[in-house]
Amino acid sequence: MGFNLNLVVIVTLVISARVFGQDVIVNENERIDSENGDNAVIPENGATEVTEKTESDVVELIEESDTLEVRSGKYQVLNDGLVGDTPTNLEAVDLGSSDGQNERQVIAPPGTTYPTNSEYDHIDGRTLPDTNYQNNGQSYVITQQRLAQIRSNFMYWFYDRGGNEDIGDYQRDIHTSTPQIHKNFNFQLPFFGFRLNYTRLSMNGYLYFSDPPDHYTYPLSFPIKDWPAVNDPSFIGIFFSKCRIGSQRPEDPDQRRPGVYFRMDRDLQTRTDQLGVEMRERITWDLREGVIGSEAFFPKHAITITWKNMSFAGGIDNALFTTNTFQMVLATDEVFTYAIFNYLEINWSSHTEAGGDTTTGEGGVPAYIGFNAGNGTRSYEYKPYSQASVLRDLTGRGWANGFPGRHVFRIDENILMGTCNKDIDGANLPLMFAPESGNMLGGTIVNITGPCFRPTDRISCRFDTEAVIGAVIDENRAICVQPRFWHNGYARFEIAINNEPYKWKGKFFVETPATATERIFFPDNAVHERYPPEIRMTWDRYNLTTNFNVQLQISLWGYKEITIRPQLEFIDMIEMGVANTGEYVINPQNFRNRDNIMHNDMQFGFIQINLTTPEVYKGVPISPVLWSRPIPLGWYFAPQWERLHGRRWPQAMCNNWLRNDRFLKNYAAQVWVCPCTLEHALLDKGRFMPDLHCDRDINPTCRYHWGALHCVRSGAPSSEGSGQQCCYDKNGFLMLSYDQMWGSQPHRSHDFGFTPYNEANKVPSLSHWFHDMIPFYQCCMWQEEQAVGCETFRFERRPSQDCVGYQAPGVAGIFGDPHIVTFDGLQYTFNGKGEYVLVRVDRPELKLDVQGRFEQTPRNRLGAVNATVLTSVVAASNNSISIEVRLRPQHAQWRYRLDVFADNKRIYFDRTSLRVQYFPGVTVYQPMYILNQSEVVIMFPSGAGVEVIENRGFMSARVYLPWTYMNQTRGLFGNWSLDVNDDFIRPDGTLAPIDLNNFQSAHRDFAQNWQLTDREQQGIGVAMFFREYGRTAAYYNDNNFIPNFIREPADFLPANRSQDLARALEICQDSYQCRYDYGMTLNREQAEFTKNYLSSIVNIRETNARRVISCGILETPRFGRKSNFFFTPGTRVNFECNQNFILIGDKRRICEDNGRWNLPDYGYTECLRNQEYSARTLGATWGIISAVMLPIVVVLICIGYRILKRKKDEEREENDFLPIRTRTFDPDEQLKLNSDDDSIPYKKDLTEDSPEPTEPVKVDNDIAYPYGQEYPQPSEQYQTSTDTFTQPQYPPQTTDTFGQPQPYQQQQSQYQQQQPQTSRAWAGETEIN
Repeated sequence: MGFNLNLVVIVTLVISARVFGQDVIVNENERIDSENGDNAVIPENGATEVTEKTESDVVELIEESDTLEVRSGKYQVLNDGLVGDTPTNLEAVDLGSSDGQNERQVIAPPGTTYPTNSEYDHIDGRTLPDTNYQNNGQSYVITQQRLAQIRSNFMYWFYDRGGNEDIGDYQRDIHTSTPQIHKNFNFQLPFFGFRLNYTRLSMNGYLYFSDPPDHYTYPLSFPIKDWPAVNDPSFIGIFFSKCRIGSQRPEDPDQRRPGVYFRMDRDLQTRTDQLGVEMRERITWDLREGVIGSEAFFPKHAITITWKNMSFAGGIDNALFTTNTFQMVLATDEVFTYAIFNYLEINWSSHTEAGGDTTTGEGGVPAYIGFNAGNGTRSYEYKPYSQASVLRDLTGRGWANGFPGRHVFRIDENILMGTCNKDIDGANLPLMFAPESGNMLGGTIVNITGPCFRPTDRISCRFDTEAVIGAVIDENRAICVQPRFWHNGYARFEIAINNEPYKWKGKFFVETPATATERIFFPDNAVHERYPPEIRMTWDRYNLTTNFNVQLQISLWGYKEITIRPQLEFIDMIEMGVANTGEYVINPQNFRNRDNIMHNDMQFGFIQINLTTPEVYKGVPISPVLWSRPIPLGWYFAPQWERLHGRRWPQAMCNNWLRNDRFLKNYAAQVWVCPCTLEHALLDKGRFMPDLHCDRDINPTCRYHWGALHCVRSGAPSSEGSGQQCCYDKNGFLMLSYDQMWGSQPHRSHDFGFTPYNEANKVPSLSHWFHDMIPFYQCCMWQEEQAVGCETFRFERRPSQDCVGYQAPGVAGIFGDPHIVTFDGLQYTFNGKGEYVLVRVDRPELKLDVQGRFEQTPRNRLGAVNATVLTSVVAASNNSISIEVRLRPQHAQWRYRLDVFADNKRIYFDRTSLRVQYFPGVTVYQPMYILNQSEVVIMFPSGAGVEVIENRGFMSARVYLPWTYMNQTRGLFGNWSLDVNDDFIRPDGTLAPIDLNNFQSAHRDFAQNWQLTDREQQGIGVAMFFREYGRTAAYYNDNNFIPNFIREPADFLPANRSQDLARALEICQDSYQCRYDYGMTLNREQAEFTKNYLSSIVNIRETNARRVISCGILETPRFGRKSNFFFTPGTRVNFECNQNFILIGDKRRICEDNGRWNLPDYGYTECLRNQEYSARTLGATWGIISAVMLPIVVVLICIGYRILKRKKDEEREENDFLPIRTRTFDPDEQLKLNSDDDSIPYKKDLTEDSPEPTEPVKVDNDIAYPYGQEYPQPSEQYQTSTDTFTQPQYPPQTTDTFGQPQPYQQQQSQYQQQQPQTSRAWAGETEIN
């Protein structure tokens, strides 16, 4: 008997410890300071915040903790009071402390309560306080000690007295005969993607928001697969089981009435009464400390529901005393919602209908614990506790805020577990971590929740292939420091404890340094200058720590590529011991005498800010790191570069870069050709996307393209890793680098990088800055625009490509009920139900699959609608992952209109750094002006693009293809061949007949053949949609569905609905698609949507078909300017020169209709300096003189030459008749003919064979001439004279020995062949050789 009595006492003590006594009162000495109008107090605690910025209007209240003691499984902080009760201003600072013990809260020892103090009786007792109570008319101010006290209680306040009916929060209308009641929130509660303003409170352990089914089958399974035939309820289930109100014993420490309690605390952010302030601060710090990623959460509304002493349905005898007590607290700011589940005691698990015992409530299917979104969408079951025997362990698990039995979830969009799960096991367990993305350079502190941690555990965090050691903060949280990556996009993130395998897994998004969330700000352009006097920078001090007394260090890092491996290295320490004030000024003069021999070739880099003394957790140093965006380092290295290269160091460095760049491979042929106009660029969704550095929606500054309205860039790197950039001026025309230094520039390295990423020229952002951005600084921004280096950069190394060869993409689309426009412009309607091929290209080098899901249109006011609508699109290309875009249910569209799945995982675009996400083989982005995820664009490296748009609950899709896909496409969008007659090609290659007025023919003979299944089909492929809850293609495909095949409402609407017919004609006019949709759905919004999107796709096709004629590049003369930069036909461009320069050549050029600039009349335009012009003018003058005189000189030379030639010819003709040589005869020399005097010029050597002439030679008539000819006799004898020998006259022709006549010329030539070739004038005698 004594043993039983002792047992009863122990049980009583344990129960009292669980209840904690809602009547806990503070000490007598505790007082409230009402003189301060602030609502809370926060002293500094010296801790390091490892998460993002918190709000600035909430309090911090916990100091660094003293010794901890464990009591009854819970923690108590000893000596944690304030020195005095002076409150401080409201500020959001860290509650953490360096020893990691701050989250253990003060609780009452088992079986004890604090002594009563009348000051807090009205709130800590059983009576609901008056919300108008303000402590003698003053706004309530909470002290640190008071907040620590109220947070030490496990259960939140609930009252059974007070109020209008003196029942407090108790809901007496809930009982066995009425197990639920309706409650209006009068605010918006985001839950599982939906947003709700009401609920139904059930006695059975849940809140639900839609009708349940008529009966349940156990074990429960959600979502209900038979929806919509069977209701699928939306609910939050803390203990989903049939309950009844139990009984309590007189000795129970908490004597409040058994039953259901419900209280709403609205507008907490503006409440000044004690209950409102304390509720707000308690929830705020319970969540901020208990759930990672909630550091900025500030509750606006709260709901507290308590199920006290609830027994199970069907119990008999003393089953009413077998009870469970649990509590749900919902807190929301109408964007984020958190749920706190407090399990005080669980003594039964199942009701009798689920197979439970009638006396103990055990043995059957335990209660369901989890969440269901309803309407056949999504669910979350809290494993391993839900519907399992380990459900009893809920009271000893969770450990949120140090309390066993407290479990926290974030429930607004997805269900994210905020507390650890000790009992679950598997190979792929869900890991919750925050933040979910970080800078590629590393240093982001990642908070982790998932497994339950012990202080002695060794935590290993693996990012892709690199593992780092983590640190345990408490049982619910560990932290890891993200290492450096060399790639962007999603990385595997896995956690292992001790020697266990990596079984807790998630995906961490890596942001490129140029697009990462900006942490360090430069308010002016000083950092971009060569010699700035100072550089100001700011940062958000909450991003590092909330302890503003810590010291920071600011360092400089640089990047270069001189080997195959990229090098990011530390350069210099800017300053140590900097106060965390959020601002700092760099004086470049302090670094003039630096001599960084190993790093002076680094031309750009980053500013890094971190803690001087990192916090150490379990031997692991932890310090958050802030990185700037990439910046040029001219301000730091300029003095060193000046010593190396002279005062014109930008020119020298530009020349060095030009030499190096010329050795690299040419990449210009690999990038896309820019469109001529901004209109075309915005409609080329497959090849170009907005450039975040010059975007008219979010960044109109355009630092590197002054005067540009908008820039686009290629959405994926080329096969060589390069990229294209196209910028457009305020008139919408392409800006060219030939016209100005701010024109479009192709890039050697794409900002996204290129596989394998960890090599030079392939690193995201860093290689782009190294090869494309820094040369622009050196050659242009740090020199004159018309410097030789800048012109070489603009005209040779990074020249804009003109748009002469641009070809607009082909476009096809689907919209409405659904209506299709093929690539060739064929319009038809297909109302199949199921999953179908929209576009399929299956070639070894070119693959593309775009698939669509069609579901039945919702009912109209008259009943079911025999038509379908597009609800999902999935696309993949070559080796890319699949991207699915799915229409969200209507009531789940308050925040996101579309769901996007990448590799079967939901992704979101609600942060600037996440607007563009890169996956293997595909880029996905949300336009910058879209905030609700209602438009998503999918881009493939081949140039194919898919645009999915939602508007008012209706979905449409458009596909953009470059001309490489011509004659390659199959599917519902037809064969793109510029011929509509071959659009209806079946998967087997046969051609179906086209009858646009017969919907049934298109449905049966063509479109239905393209239906997908979950197995591969020849020519069709396999369905790529993400399968949830076992919904395969067979679930959606319904070949028995017969849609309405009649085209016009006048033919299918009954005669008594003439008003609807008139309305359709009024709204739609000449659009049969619009008339059809209105006649089927009677929904004006859908009809207008159909009409608008038909017009949209038609206009896009017409715009793309309208070719822009471009005359191409017309270079701006050096040292001159153009009147405009247009290049379309009719453009007149006038040239002008700078001051002290003179224009030569044509002053005007005209772009002609044939797309060519007119030929210059006076030469190509140039601008010359005065000296150069004078020199060139002088040269031109001499050239003219030379040009005039040269023909005269040539003519004179020719005349002289011809006279001389004629004279020579005459002499030759005279002399060529004699076979002997003659010379001038001198009578005075006749006496010397026989002399031996050497001076005689014609004296012959005695050794010669010729006989020495001694007498004048007489011609012998008997000499025989060739061919028997006789030399004709002269009429007179030879005379001694100085005159030339008179040539004898020959007959016209002679007769040879054979009696044949021979021409004189022939005879003469034969004769000359036998004679010497020299001759002299005859002088009266001859010399015989």
